[in-house]
Amino acid sequence: MAMSANAEARQGAVDAVLTELGTVPAGLSDELFAVADVLAGSAQLRRAVTEPAFPVEDRRAVAGKLFGGRVSAVAVSVLDAAVSQNWRSGLAFVSAIERQGVRAVLLIAEQAGTLDEVEHTLFRFGRIVDADHQLRTTLADRNVPLEARVGLVATLLKGKVPPETLALAQRAVAAGDHTFDITLEGYLLISAALRRRSLATVVVAHPLTADQEARLEAALTAQMKRPVNLMVVIDPNLVGGVRVEIGDEIIDGSMAGRFEAARRQLA
Repeated sequence: MAMSANAEARQGAVDAVLTELGTVPAGLSDELFAVADVLAGSAQLRRAVTEPAFPVEDRRAVAGKLFGGRVSAVAVSVLDAAVSQNWRSGLAFVSAIERQGVRAVLLIAEQAGTLDEVEHTLFRFGRIVDADHQLRTTLADRNVPLEARVGLVATLLKGKVPPETLALAQRAVAAGDHTFDITLEGYLLISAALRRRSLATVVVAHPLTADQEARLEAALTAQMKRPVNLMVVIDPNLVGGVRVEIGDEIIDGSMAGRFEAARRQLA
């Protein structure tokens, strides 16, 4: 769903803090996630820093009293930028801080030259969880202590993926606003936006060769008029061809898609 111009302006104002930072310090994401968690747990605190009827300077003062000295100056500057905007709700404000925590993780990966690997390992882990009913259920089960669920992710991923992938996968368990796979997809969309790219989920019946993947990426980039991040899914039920999802747009050139289209015409 496309954002309104006002929502884009609010998001852009907060995004700019990290975008213009140059180098993102280690530990910033943990601070921002901690701030988001504190605010998520208190409607009173959310109102104190987001109520439009309160002057911006008063809201900043409250935020400074709450978090100044407890988090870094960079984290305070992110919070200050967010407090300066008018949000549709306190929870939308929390989501804005959460977004900056995710962006901090991704920017650190970009600084390390591992962002491509982070994106692909995060995507693959999401697919693994989605295909494993027991694992998916366990990660979503609020009756299982959060520490145990986060620990399970560490057991599965630690030492096998970049640390940023592990950090985001664990945060996706803790976030809890959406299902695990939807949360990870949101992270991938944030990463694509960070690099001014579109995210394309490509479903094929058989693995693509490097040449096929490169040609498909070039074709989609030309069609979208912007670089495209390819996330490839193997689905033998597709029979042949390719199915591409970019946002709300679906390009279906698969045999299964053609069979389904023919079936609907004959029904």
